[in-house]
Amino acid sequence: MTTLENITVQDIINESLTKAISYSEYRTLVRQLVANESTSGNEKTEALINYTMLNDRRMKRWDKTIKISEEIKNTISNFNGNVTWLVITESWCGDAAHVIPVLHKLADLSEGIDLKLVFRDENEALMDQFLTNGGRAIAKLIMIDNTTGEVLNTFGPRPSEATQLVNAYKAEHGGLTPEFKEDLQVWYNKNKGQNIIADIVSLLGL
Repeated sequence: MTTLENITVQDIINESLTKAISYSEYRTLVRQLVANESTSGNEKTEALINYTMLNDRRMKRWDKTIKISEEIKNTISNFNGNVTWLVITESWCGDAAHVIPVLHKLADLSEGIDLKLVFRDENEALMDQFLTNGGRAIAKLIMIDNTTGEVLNTFGPRPSEATQLVNAYKAEHGGLTPEFKEDLQVWYNKNKGQNIIADIVSLLGL
């Protein structure tokens, strides 16, 4: 990647950061969307509105029930970096509703991690820098060094085990069925965020 391209990507990231919100602001906004029978994003379909309502309940549950081991807590609290975790999301995204509460719990353990969120459809230039297999898949976490502006790593849209399940199903069936998507939600509920935690600790090099 050339210097010019680096500057361009950093400019896009910096522009998105000016619009970024905290996790608490995100949760408040999603609750307001539910109250208004609406959703984030450019499309306001009944299905997406219903997903936003469902995801609000999911995040509320995860906020209360996510468990992080004492070992991981100590590891994250000793993280000596200075980074921003910028997450691209939308309120209707099922994967985001499972992933983001876990990221919040982890970021809260370290003063060196600042979690910020932006909406995909309001930040298309940013999203297009961090595609997954050519698609605008979310949730997408971008780990940014606050000193240099360098992108250190990315994560998403799903944890590694869920990604393997999705890829295997697509390879066999050509796409994801509603039944598989329900099975994936069951997997998230059984895993209780532990695969996300393990993936993030690995990405941090801890």
